[in-house]
Amino acid sequence: MTLSREAVLEALKTINDPISGQDLIAAGVVRALNVSGADVRFVLEVSPSNAKTYEAIRDQAEAAIAALDGAEKVSVALTAHSSPQAPPDLKPAHKAAPKGPQKIAGIDRIIAVASGKGGVGKSTVSSNLACALAAEGRRVGLLDADVYGPSQPRMLGVSGRPASPDGKIILPLRNHGVTMMSLGLMTNDDQAVVWRGPMLMGALQQMLTQVQWGALDVLIVDLPPGTGDVQMTLAQKAELNGAIIVSTPQDVALIDARKGIDMFNQLGTPILGMIENMSTHICSSCGHEEHVFGHGGVASEAEKLGVPLLAEIPLSIDIRLASDGGAPILVSQPNSQAAKTFRQIARDLIASGNA
Repeated sequence: MTLSREAVLEALKTINDPISGQDLIAAGVVRALNVSGADVRFVLEVSPSNAKTYEAIRDQAEAAIAALDGAEKVSVALTAHSSPQAPPDLKPAHKAAPKGPQKIAGIDRIIAVASGKGGVGKSTVSSNLACALAAEGRRVGLLDADVYGPSQPRMLGVSGRPASPDGKIILPLRNHGVTMMSLGLMTNDDQAVVWRGPMLMGALQQMLTQVQWGALDVLIVDLPPGTGDVQMTLAQKAELNGAIIVSTPQDVALIDARKGIDMFNQLGTPILGMIENMSTHICSSCGHEEHVFGHGGVASEAEKLGVPLLAEIPLSIDIRLASDGGAPILVSQPNSQAAKTFRQIARDLIASGNA
């Protein structure tokens, strides 16, 4: 009988986590699960103060999986991340100057896709742009850094947990010509990420430096909305070629978009351009065009800032259905007007040397 990943997960669900009271899977302590034939390997990741408590849990987990039909070799590693004894220094300027942004090994260029507020289609733009660059022959990676609302696994049709051969290096997943990593692949679909700033920054650095990206021409980073820890960490730790700002035309979205642009200016990150999403809606029945969220606000803002307007993308049910179906419209409807628009953005970025 072939041992399945699902059987291993069900076995682990029978063991209670001593801290949260949930099962091990729901508690989120199981990491880097890899089922290869009759061999099972995974990591129990716990806090240092609870390491002793989990030694018995590790033994229970090994015994539960070893009892499964088809299981021959079970390896469970118990890891505990050390935390500093003293609180972090909130004023690093008074200490030794920190290292500047570093180039990520194997990655030629990094482009951040950002928005001032949520709900403007930033993740949809990121997935389609990544696929468009891949269609233009570029080696593309997509890092879903929207840790509170990771949506790229659904949009790119990717599922399953990334493997980790040694418990350190993480192997990303791939679809539609795009190499992708997301925190959404490491958590359950309905599991909230309840993290403070230091944990967010640590997760981002791990996904940048511990994921085996391989050789990439460009890495697209889908950032969370706003001007918080993730954005600042990315700009301060990694060499960015620039940022693309996505906004709808309405004034409320533009107010927040300006704040995002100002943040990147303060961090010294170039603005490669702006994209007006949900720019217009054309009725599929009668052809009537309506500017639901207004029109031209992003173009006016781009002109005021002296940055390119990369595209105006319509509000389209086809774009939404394609993203929900796991095949961005660039892939599912390559001859559509929306797909052609994303291809043109990709060509413009390549021509400018930014991708």
